[in-house]
Amino acid sequence: MSTNPTIFDRTLLRARRERARALGPATFLLDRVAPDMADRIAAVLRQFERVVDLGTPTDAVRRALAGKVGSIVAAEPAARLAQGPLSVAVDEEMLPFADGALDLVVSALALQFVNDLPGTLIQIRRALKPDGFMLAALIGGDSLTELRQAFAEAESEIEGGLSPRVAPFADVRDLGALLQRAGFALPVVDSDRLTVRYDSAFALMRDLRRMGATNALTERRRKPLKRATLARAAEIYQERFADADGRLRATFEIIWLAGWAPHESQQKPLKPGSAVRRLADALGTQEISAGEKPGG
Repeated sequence: MSTNPTIFDRTLLRARRERARALGPATFLLDRVAPDMADRIAAVLRQFERVVDLGTPTDAVRRALAGKVGSIVAAEPAARLAQGPLSVAVDEEMLPFADGALDLVVSALALQFVNDLPGTLIQIRRALKPDGFMLAALIGGDSLTELRQAFAEAESEIEGGLSPRVAPFADVRDLGALLQRAGFALPVVDSDRLTVRYDSAFALMRDLRRMGATNALTERRRKPLKRATLARAAEIYQERFADADGRLRATFEIIWLAGWAPHESQQKPLKPGSAVRRLADALGTQEISAGEKPGG
């Protein structure tokens, strides 16, 4: 039995994503991430034949990678499973792939909603062949800081306390350690920041609804949000985060994770003390032993 905390109500999350599809999804983040992902894959001088696109909410990544890799299997929830041999029903927390079956796993803006991210990363690494590659983009912890602050202050003023409104996404500083913990070799983590401008806080909230990204936290407050609280949050947002033209800023952080399934051909770090050239020589300076004062 898993002892991991249940942060996200994944049944509710799937329902909200289906609602977003029916409303007409807001895909601007995915439309930005997909070509970036294709460029990063192209920079790896390797041909990937068996590829899985894990949980990406649209086909944007598959379209961007078409013709650049081999066959791409869409691994997605059964509710939106595409018809055809290149689709498989998958829950990102319980992957069905055999060990060593895949050359490449990609995922765009899906894994931030996994309750057991370390466990999912371990499953991905096991599904990769030795020297197989994973590249994933997640929503990062600095996303929507403006909305978070506005709601926190509004709830404190109107309701006398706080409730979770914006998901606690992973911090970029923690994810490198998660990759190592999952057994990936040569892990790399970096992040991009995107500032999107809106006419009002309500326009941002509409976009979040059309992204299927409204509050799906297990510990969310079940009572409807008071109109006074919502109105005050919008006022605070306008007061603090408006540009000179009156439009509001919303920050989105995209964190990129890359790692390889271990293989004997990969570079290994040198053992301590095995260097054949002194750092002082490389820098053109004089080496000072421990305890010795400069110029002494």
